[in-house]
Amino acid sequence: MSGPGVGDADAAAISRQLQRPPRGMHAVGHRCPCGNPAVVTTEPRLPNGTPFPTTYYLTCPRVNSRIGTLEASGLMKQMQDRLAEDEELATAYRAAHEAYLADRDAVARAAGLDVPEIDGISAGGMPDRVKCLHVLAAHALVAGPGVNPFGDEVLERLGDWWAAGPCVSDPEAVDEGGTT
Repeated sequence: MSGPGVGDADAAAISRQLQRPPRGMHAVGHRCPCGNPAVVTTEPRLPNGTPFPTTYYLTCPRVNSRIGTLEASGLMKQMQDRLAEDEELATAYRAAHEAYLADRDAVARAAGLDVPEIDGISAGGMPDRVKCLHVLAAHALVAGPGVNPFGDEVLERLGDWWAAGPCVSDPEAVDEGGTT
């Protein structure tokens, strides 16, 4: 079930990361420094026809776990409060929403898809709420610094999640000692 920008090895790694078959993959959006995919770019309509607004889907279980801890800490509420008080931040977050929509539209065009059901809807709560740090971090990983202010902040708080090595390994890889 790999898309045009996802090879078989990456699709297999993503399946191991998610512990299920991936759906609607279009491309690897960001690769972890360890070499594994960390974010997959998904098509806005899943193969079963369901509209899917989450263009950037974080696949690395290690970073997902760390972000879950951040969410449980109350960080989303703190961010939401800041969003209501800081006009400059709100403007930057709205720009992130618009960038996300433009990215999804480009994926839809490339895939020959029309998904009017999700027009104007991005993900992660953008542009008015902070609802999912996973999506915001995934967007920041793909778009790069300066596009999604809350995604950038989440990435800064995560530290070097990849430092312990790959989150999943290739079960068919064999080292020189003959073991996997």
